[in-house]
Amino acid sequence: MVDDLLSLKKIQVLSWIYLLVLTVGSWIIHSWSFAWAVLAGGIISILSFLVSHKDVAGFLQSMTPSQEGESDKKEVKKRKLGLILKFWFRILIIGIVLLLLIRSHMVNVFGLILGLSTVVFTVTFTALGVARHYFFSGRR
Repeated sequence: MVDDLLSLKKIQVLSWIYLLVLTVGSWIIHSWSFAWAVLAGGIISILSFLVSHKDVAGFLQSMTPSQEGESDKKEVKKRKLGLILKFWFRILIIGIVLLLLIRSHMVNVFGLILGLSTVVFTVTFTALGVARHYFFSGRR
């Protein structure tokens, strides 16, 4: 049951749902330009989460146990370096996109920050749901 609550697929779907709720709520409460910023930040955040999930999953799948030879250690080191380089390249791309959005005055900065927090909200709400299930299900 807890595995269902922690499923990465569920977190991905919930992220899109929270983004939709945040965007519509921002549009109703504030303005369309603020909602556009929330949407842009949320899309950036969710896509980054999806790409990093795929990278880490691929890295972990490639780490099959073998006889730990010297060539295996070099290969593992190479894969780690590749994962780290992909991470920093993704951060650089995100930084450039955010810089362009902010410098062009296309988005409200506070809306952008709210949208970028979409995955953080999703993970937090999911963790709280798991904790609630653990403490109140009577199975400790």
